[in-house]
Amino acid sequence: MSSPLVISFVAHSGTGKTTLLERLIPVLKEQGYRVGAIKHDAHRFEIDHPGKDSYRLTAAGADSMLLCSGEKLALVRRHQQPPPIEALLELCGSDLDIILTEGFKQSYLPKIELHRDSLGRPLICRGERHDETLIAVASDTPLELDVPLLDLNDPQQIADFIIARMSP
Repeated sequence: MSSPLVISFVAHSGTGKTTLLERLIPVLKEQGYRVGAIKHDAHRFEIDHPGKDSYRLTAAGADSMLLCSGEKLALVRRHQQPPPIEALLELCGSDLDIILTEGFKQSYLPKIELHRDSLGRPLICRGERHDETLIAVASDTPLELDVPLLDLNDPQQIADFIIARMSP
């Protein structure tokens, strides 16, 4: 089995990364691809809640707690340093065709940057630093670029671009 194609979607906050992925994933799934997603969260989040057995186990000091049902699993793991993206990709699974990440703008991953003109923000990957891993920009306005320009509001076009990258 080959490794999944990994593409990271990067943008300024409020550009619509999650909204685009929410629309893009079903398009890829309809075409038969197995899709994973990894979201970088700059805020502190909590999926374990007081009163639940899993919470009680982590509160008791478990460094790693895996909750599993017949349909899904969740891993709650404490760490001192954010894990490297390679470790997260491994956790996501090698049985996937595509892994879409949200964030991770400092990583080596191939990136599609989202640009929304109304925000008035410069491109991240073509701003102060020239990120060689940028493979496309999805924008709601025309831009002069050295990479392909995709329509931010056309998940099918973005899916087609991703699928074309899978071909040898």
